[in-house]
Amino acid sequence: MIDEFGAVARELRIGDGPVRVLVKDCLDIAGYPTFQGSAVMADAPPASDDANVVRRLRQDGSLTIVGKANMHEFAFGVTGANAWAGTPVNPRWLDRIPGGSSSGSAVGVAAGIADVAIGTDTGGSVRMPAACCGVVGFKPSFGLVSREGVHPCASTLDCVGVFAAHVGEVERTMATIAGHWTTEDAPATLRIGVLDVEADDEVGAAFADALTRLGGGETCRADSFVDAFDAGLTVMGAETWSAIGAHVDDPAMGEDVRGRVRAGSMVRPEDLAAAEAVRRRFSAEIDALLGRFDVLVLPTLPVVPPTIEEAADPRTCVPLTRLVRPFNLSGHPAVTLPLLSDRGLPVGLQIVGRMNGDARLCACAREIEKRLAAAS
Repeated sequence: MIDEFGAVARELRIGDGPVRVLVKDCLDIAGYPTFQGSAVMADAPPASDDANVVRRLRQDGSLTIVGKANMHEFAFGVTGANAWAGTPVNPRWLDRIPGGSSSGSAVGVAAGIADVAIGTDTGGSVRMPAACCGVVGFKPSFGLVSREGVHPCASTLDCVGVFAAHVGEVERTMATIAGHWTTEDAPATLRIGVLDVEADDEVGAAFADALTRLGGGETCRADSFVDAFDAGLTVMGAETWSAIGAHVDDPAMGEDVRGRVRAGSMVRPEDLAAAEAVRRRFSAEIDALLGRFDVLVLPTLPVVPPTIEEAADPRTCVPLTRLVRPFNLSGHPAVTLPLLSDRGLPVGLQIVGRMNGDARLCACAREIEKRLAAAS
């Protein structure tokens, strides 16, 4: 395999099928160390067993695992930058970030190294890099796909997700890795709720054009959306501190990650209680909206991805997960489809479905994908 884009942390060949799969290096593959993109784990022993997802991939005769994908250190960053393991290069926009934390998974599919890739999404880490690299990214309902053998071991936000060029490939992969999956047809009449959120003018114009090509939708609002973003940060900070706080003084840890890990140690019990109250309120709001609509749509990114140079300033990266992170808090499934601005820069169209209605969401996303292609 020639990987000029730095997507692959370790080249493998497991299986003999025609469909090439990359697996993010925070999932265990028996016989190989799980580095999690960190020099802290450079001496990690080989995993003794496969993650549940990897076990299912091995059992599918149509697949071949071709490598472990690079990632942002400890899956705790949005740019995909990694000084130790190497930063994957966004193959379609070379000067812009690939997005994180599942950077190698997104780059691998965009570069044609793999047909599908497995990533994880705790605060947008599948959908955000998928949007940055111009591919499809799917975050299932929380709990649908087993997290056995996935790091961090405990999370109320993290989901194993899928990257591909088209929704149909996501569905075929989900049929392999999910505990149960039956591919569905889209409704004859698609009721689209347009979630009212803030995005910059370039993103807003691209999103409005996509809505026009889809035939429009009805604008709706979730009052707790902004609070859900903040609450998601609170929960993720606390849970990451619990997961890797023991390594925070290790000199091998990257300084960008170290700072965020330390911040998680400052989350108080009352902060978590407030965040959980937001989780309940926001989840109920989204459930109510999805009682009226088949799907909700909104941009994936609130701004176009920053350049690598711009991303050196952490302040430019703060808003990148503003539109994706809330659905980790609520647990609803969400998929991003490629969408470009007038300048030809990636934006992403995000589609959200009912909790545990993943197959129906993918059917609707497949129909939207078809409509957008037909109207191009």
